[in-house]
Amino acid sequence: MISFVVPAHNEEHLLGATLDAIYASAHDLNSPFEVVVVDDASTDATAAIAAGRGATVLTVSLRQIAAVRNAGAFASRGEFLIFVDADTLVNTAVVRAAVAAMNAGAVGGGANIMWDGRLPVWAHALASITLWTMWLGNWAAGCFVFCTRESFEQTGGFDPHLYATEEIGFSRALNRRGRFVLLRETVTTSGRKLRTHGAGELLRMAAALSVRGLAGLRDRRSLPLWYGERRHEEHETEPENTKKSKSRR
Repeated sequence: MISFVVPAHNEEHLLGATLDAIYASAHDLNSPFEVVVVDDASTDATAAIAAGRGATVLTVSLRQIAAVRNAGAFASRGEFLIFVDADTLVNTAVVRAAVAAMNAGAVGGGANIMWDGRLPVWAHALASITLWTMWLGNWAAGCFVFCTRESFEQTGGFDPHLYATEEIGFSRALNRRGRFVLLRETVTTSGRKLRTHGAGELLRMAAALSVRGLAGLRDRRSLPLWYGERRHEEHETEPENTKKSKSRR
């Protein structure tokens, strides 16, 4: 079985499309699967949207992405785990490639990343540097990470002491366990943070983290980009949460 684990905090605007993409891709593979949405202290319709689409909803109040992903993995039943952020769209090709890699002996991996919509000029440069760094280090981007359950249990999962860059630590741990692959197939993730936060804000946060080092990554207050109040874009509309439930395999 494939378990899709989706961490979500106040994601009513984007979660529906994410789940629709997961269901469409999984059905194309014709393999048993489940979708587990970990609703982390949401105050909006996140849980209702997930339940309305047939996902298993696990309610937690952690506000810490690594711990949320771990909670979803522990609650799931599949031999293969695919972690998908609530603002990320997968497709059949990337899911099939991830499953094929694990069937061929890979302990885990990630995929190529594309950001949706128009990005500021500075954001294009940042995105390019980020992708280059991830490929150089053989690290998965957090929006799409896959691994076998065995390797997840052997590594202990994502480091619950980190509030950011937890995917890098997890990737490094998996690399030590066996073959870790970065797929050429692409997922599309939201560029909203790059559109709703200015370059100055990000530079100030980066400067503060450079001073505090690892201690900053262990403090939610140092990471407003991920843990600050959600900023919505002008084109976002009220979510549709009345769709009929979709069947699970």
